[in-house]
Amino acid sequence: MTDEPQFPAQQQQPPGLTGEMTPEPDHGEESYVGHGRLEGQVALVTGGDSGIGRAVAIAFAREGADVAFTYLPEEKPDADATAELVAGAGRTPLALELDLTNRAACDEAVGRTVAELGRLDVLVNNAAYQMARDDSFVDFTDERIDRTLKTNLYALLWTTRAAVPHLRERPGCVINNTSIQAYEPSTSLLDYAATKAAINNITVNLAAELGPDGIRVNAVAPGPIWTPLQPATQKAEKVANLGGDTPLGRAGQPAECAPAFVFLASPTDASYVSGTVLGVTGGMPVF
Repeated sequence: MTDEPQFPAQQQQPPGLTGEMTPEPDHGEESYVGHGRLEGQVALVTGGDSGIGRAVAIAFAREGADVAFTYLPEEKPDADATAELVAGAGRTPLALELDLTNRAACDEAVGRTVAELGRLDVLVNNAAYQMARDDSFVDFTDERIDRTLKTNLYALLWTTRAAVPHLRERPGCVINNTSIQAYEPSTSLLDYAATKAAINNITVNLAAELGPDGIRVNAVAPGPIWTPLQPATQKAEKVANLGGDTPLGRAGQPAECAPAFVFLASPTDASYVSGTVLGVTGGMPVF
């Protein structure tokens, strides 16, 4: 553990942009090397424009998958960069400007992926919202609570529901992005942490229900990761010391999360893995 600042103190307006971060995160642009684990597959990554979502999109593309991903209008600069990285790996990107707090948008994300890329093998429920600048629960607005629950839970349920009939055809898999907050919740992230605990429960329940169809359902629980979500939703002093309280003493990079998603997506490497949560937390426990 260390008390030394990990990053310069900084803040952005939500949802935050990669190019305004100092330093910019490492998504594996230079380091990730694929080995054909997802050759010929199609993946849909919600919130794939930046952070962990971008790292997963890059890794999946370099493993041989075409990648559809969703983003919000204000995230278009990041979305364009992600699309270029997927195309640069020789795969087809499908950038979908959609607000997943709307059920119809979740249906559209799945429908357009199948219509334009031909199939759906892997669904990654990655899109999330948090806001940690308020200090007290009594300051939580109805708008904040509603946005957190709709982005983190409703969208996951709606998108997965739309995807299941297509995943049954493969069969494919679902990977949910949960968080260390499900195990060590912060009071300033009460609503966010609660949704992540719920995602763990949903993961186990869906694995049980969809297992007979051959559909595997797992989750990845990241710890503190250097993404736009941090400067856009945390106080500057919290950003400066992000990850300092982990056993490894630092924040992780999105590129360090992507291999966990690749493993869980692989129909060979993880063929008998379902209903589990894989921690990428710098040593913080996920049990």
